Amino acid sequence: MATNTTETTGVKTSGWQEFWSKEDWWAVWLGLGIVALAYIFYLAGSSISWIAVAPGKWSTLSQLGAQLSKNGIKYLALLAAFLVLFTIVISFIGQKPKAFIKSFIFIFILSTIIYIVGAWDQANRYNLEPPLVALLLGLIISNVIGLPRWLDAGFRVEFYIKLGIVLLGATLPFTLIIWAGPVAILQASIVSLVTFFVIFLTARKLGLDHRLAAVLGAGGAVCGVSASIAVAGAVRAKKEHPPIAISLVVLWAIVLIFVLPLVCRALGLPTGVAGAWIGTSEFADAAGLAAAQSYGNLAGHHLGIAGTADQALASYTLIKVIGRDIWIGIWSFVLALIAVTVWERNETDSKVQVGQIWWRFPKFVIGFLIASVVTTLIVHGNSLADYNKLVKPSLILPITALRTWAFTFSFLSIGLTTRFRDLASTGFKPFVAFTFGVVVNVALGYVLSVVVFGHYWSSIVTH
Repeated sequence: MATNTTETTGVKTSGWQEFWSKEDWWAVWLGLGIVALAYIFYLAGSSISWIAVAPGKWSTLSQLGAQLSKNGIKYLALLAAFLVLFTIVISFIGQKPKAFIKSFIFIFILSTIIYIVGAWDQANRYNLEPPLVALLLGLIISNVIGLPRWLDAGFRVEFYIKLGIVLLGATLPFTLIIWAGPVAILQASIVSLVTFFVIFLTARKLGLDHRLAAVLGAGGAVCGVSASIAVAGAVRAKKEHPPIAISLVVLWAIVLIFVLPLVCRALGLPTGVAGAWIGTSEFADAAGLAAAQSYGNLAGHHLGIAGTADQALASYTLIKVIGRDIWIGIWSFVLALIAVTVWERNETDSKVQVGQIWWRFPKFVIGFLIASVVTTLIVHGNSLADYNKLVKPSLILPITALRTWAFTFSFLSIGLTTRFRDLASTGFKPFVAFTFGVVVNVALGYVLSVVVFGHYWSSIVTH
């Protein structure tokens, strides 16, 4: 399985250089740049919808053909824009643009097909949401057909999802975070602490190394791939430790992306409650977003599911992005401190790096918050009717379309970089420790999301 670890395991940058040499910051710059551009066009009485093209609903191939004929130039323009922007990012973070360009064109073509399938008027009936289709198609191609390794250059899973989350902030007013954020942070903190210690102590009981136990615990407690990589660097884990944790994260993320929406549907949970449970239980941002979006889109289809799709995404984002992801920096610093003062106490020249919290903090969360503040200021003073009639079509929907593109790139990349033979080589003891954490995590997430804080999540406000 290919993973993009350059940012967290490569040579560290310092000072101002960090702002243009790290993937996290580039996700922030691009995301906020798109929001700013959208706002400028909105103030001028226009919209960026001319570049933020997305397939409209279609029912027949003739309708689809007419759409593609009309918007073909827009798709090419969007591809060119993505290529230019992403290639600049790739160059600054030390990767090879030539290999990325060829790979990204491949990803864009597949993502366009997936997006079109999701716009089919029967897609909801067969649960053909773009994220799920992207993941399944990626898994089939990767494990059945196979791809040349040079294509891995474009599978920037974390970068795409970080950019998508910054853009997601622009579609969620900051008042939502003010109202529900404390609940999300409390719930996420409980789960993060409990899940980490369950996995860590189980792994230690099974005789696993402190560092591997820490990497496994962080992968389950926070945000999967990113946390595993960050904590591995903080505790000086062996090079084989992160791949073990990442494989288990991906395995369970894929399982839960399908299981959680099905269970939520069987229980008839409101979309806000389901989104909170998914955010509490899932291990990977991309997988969780796919699950929350999949379940949220079932509302309003005469299935007896209360709430809206926006409520599922909002509660998921508050729990996972705002609540759990902020623990990356905390766990990295705390575990670095423990590793230096306890596990490595015989190494006299080891020093605690107080700056680890900032170094490991997920910068895209800052972008999400800023984008949310900007949107709140823009829509301030508008009535809900004016928002839906004027602001949403011209400003919010084009950003939402670009966000969906970014998420689709990420979900597809997850599938294309997941090889089942790699997942089978992780060993028995790490699997047992992590799986025990999964069981506790999901059960605790249900109790907190449905029983303890259910009234908050079922009535979460998204406007």
